[in-house]
Amino acid sequence: MWVLVECDDPAEGLAELSDWLGQEPEFRGLVSGNTTPRPGELGAVTDAVVVAVGSGGVLSVLAASLKAFLALPRRSDVRIKVTGRPDGRTVEIDAKRVSDVEAMLREALGQDERASE
Repeated sequence: MWVLVECDDPAEGLAELSDWLGQEPEFRGLVSGNTTPRPGELGAVTDAVVVAVGSGGVLSVLAASLKAFLALPRRSDVRIKVTGRPDGRTVEIDAKRVSDVEAMLREALGQDERASE
């Protein structure tokens, strides 16, 4: 299963987030940038980070990593949008709601807390 993570500021936030997630040993080879060129452009700025998640606690690691990333001091607020379900349901996470990141990721992926135990 894949989780698509978007930021309000793709130019700055996604590069930082991609680097941040890439430092997690559990995500080696599982994080990639998703780019789409804008009309009239030859290339594109990364507009999303894609993370492969599955069993083995990767979701918990992603939640902890996003929580720590959102808690870093920044010039402006950061909001992350996570899409993980085939129906396209999204969940938005911001630095003001950091405490429930894992529950929000589970909601985005359509996973019940009890089903994962």
